[in-house]
Amino acid sequence: YGLANSGLSKAAIKDKARDALKLVGLTGYDDRLPSELSGGQQQRVAVTRALVLEPQVLLFDEPLSNLDAKLRRRMRDDIRDLQQRLGLTSVYVTHDQEEALAVSDRIILMNQGKIAQEGSPQDLYDRPADSFVADFIGGANLLACEVLSRNDTEATVRLGSMMLKLPHRGVMTGAASLAVRPSAAQLLAQARPEASLAAEVKKATYLGTHWEYTVISDVGDIIITDYTGAIPASPGDSIHVAFPGKGLALVPR
Repeated sequence: YGLANSGLSKAAIKDKARDALKLVGLTGYDDRLPSELSGGQQQRVAVTRALVLEPQVLLFDEPLSNLDAKLRRRMRDDIRDLQQRLGLTSVYVTHDQEEALAVSDRIILMNQGKIAQEGSPQDLYDRPADSFVADFIGGANLLACEVLSRNDTEATVRLGSMMLKLPHRGVMTGAASLAVRPSAAQLLAQARPEASLAAEVKKATYLGTHWEYTVISDVGDIIITDYTGAIPASPGDSIHVAFPGKGLALVPR
């Protein structure tokens, strides 16, 4: 329709349409009816209809929301590959956090009509501006903590019985929150004085590639993703939790 309204000849329209189908891997599908295409193929046709007009800016508004998880992942990668190959400026609206991280060079995260944070996917994931960003992008455990002191770059933080040294990121002394990614928490069979929290396993869920645990601690419930399976744990077990690596960020209470 867009090509027909651009004043091109029928032959030119067919050539451009076939070139566009080739771009998304649908060569030979031009004579098929929509009902003869899979959901993913239909979605690629929708993208092609926009691309064939060679726009300066392309807006995607929840383009994959009606697809199943496996197909959504493949289409997400296809769209990103196309955008990179064509050097096309794209604005991509989505509520899917993983999708946003996967397709973006830069993310603007909105909260009630206002910009909560703007930056690269890594900025928002590793350095969230507040608890909303930490929880929305990638999911995080938000645990009550206290900033005891700080110097130019680091803060000494009390989290229950634990003492931590972390970048303060502008958070002042006093009550604060610690955003902990589920993958940043580790199950321990034995306590480490001042370096672990006592906890009780509330839920244990096997998800194929990893276990997901929900544990109860003095600083709140903590969700943990465990890819090692080194310490099998069941609901009701007493365990300890440590935070040995990356995935921790101080945010204002």
